[in-house]
Amino acid sequence: MNFLLFWELDLIHVHLGSTTHLDPCRPGVRDAVQLCKDAGIKVRMVTGDDLNAARAVALECGILGADADATEPNMIEGKAFRALSEKQKLKVAEKISVMGRSTPVDKLLLVRALRKKGHVVAVTGDGANDAPALHEADIGLAMGIQGTEVAKESSDIVILDDNFASIVKVVQSVRFVYANIQKFIQFQLTVNFAAVVINIVAAVSAVYTGDVPLSAVQLLWVNLIMDTLGALALATEPPVDHLMNRPPVCQREPLITNIMWRNLLIQALYQVSVLLLLNFCGKSILDFDHDNADDANIVNNTLVFNASILCQIFNLLNARKLDEINVFKGVTKNPFFVGIVGLTLVLQVIIIFFLGKFTSTVRLSWKLWLVSFTIGLISWPLAAIGKLIPVPDIPIGELLSQKIRLIKGKIRRLCRSVSRTLGVFSF
Repeated sequence: MNFLLFWELDLIHVHLGSTTHLDPCRPGVRDAVQLCKDAGIKVRMVTGDDLNAARAVALECGILGADADATEPNMIEGKAFRALSEKQKLKVAEKISVMGRSTPVDKLLLVRALRKKGHVVAVTGDGANDAPALHEADIGLAMGIQGTEVAKESSDIVILDDNFASIVKVVQSVRFVYANIQKFIQFQLTVNFAAVVINIVAAVSAVYTGDVPLSAVQLLWVNLIMDTLGALALATEPPVDHLMNRPPVCQREPLITNIMWRNLLIQALYQVSVLLLLNFCGKSILDFDHDNADDANIVNNTLVFNASILCQIFNLLNARKLDEINVFKGVTKNPFFVGIVGLTLVLQVIIIFFLGKFTSTVRLSWKLWLVSFTIGLISWPLAAIGKLIPVPDIPIGELLSQKIRLIKGKIRRLCRSVSRTLGVFSF
């Protein structure tokens, strides 16, 4: 990602804007620029001042690391950039950190060059002459105090306090929201996969047994945990500092990463295996002693339902950390999450003990509750072990596409070889 700052300050993804006089950096701007660098965001300054003034400000703000960086092509005048050919602009644009003596046209050309190179460009500006660059950029940020109405109308976001540090807070917030969405998707897909597979297999077997493990009301409770309580719990996770140390997400990168696929497949396969084992062999494994088969069936189905819910409760904590082994880190800082997990557990106990007629369940003994908790608890060490498994950097969809293309190529070559062979025999 790039910021263009038009100095006064004005900004372009990451590029600074232009003024006719030189203002010192506000407190906190240097730290904010460093945070952007750590997050993989390059800040560029575009100003109407001469290069010497721009160089001094860029060094003060940390856009230029040292005097050694204050050379071409890191620093360039607008007219020199404007005079380059289209191909040269594309080559030089990525190297520019400071552009002095620039015009609105130069800013626009820089934004276009960066976008053509595949960069996501954010531009800040406050004047009417910044409007074309603000409109052209992927993200336009106008100044709320000094910004003109034209600049505000051409932008996507208005920075109310005109402070560059506020832009960093926006980046932090967006990254943390994106991370929480990924957490919920992983949790939801795990629950869906396990519930669908269990019910399909059980429904097929019900043709012979006449019994399914999860009733409609029980599935409704599973969906309530997944869609409502789980979403609320994961959506309220507070932002963490290490998100700003990650590189930006590519626009074409899939929302479901390889890490998420690894995590959800491990948990889903574990849940499906254990719950199907309980469904078909639970009565013999746990040696249920009942007067008739119907009583044994309903106890077994209640156990499957209870273990399934506890698996989701324990897996909810696994979803907090997609790539960290310690899933409990910072959990006490989010009382809302702890409250939802506690509420879900209390409601599950109420369902099993007091709502049997409504949910088609019976009360379970403490031994069967212990079995249910043990099944759910195993998901924690299983998740920790799973996170030690390396995953490829290339998205799984792209890997599959490459394999399919490779197989297609082999088939074509085989067909051509067979065709030539048959042609020889025919001759």
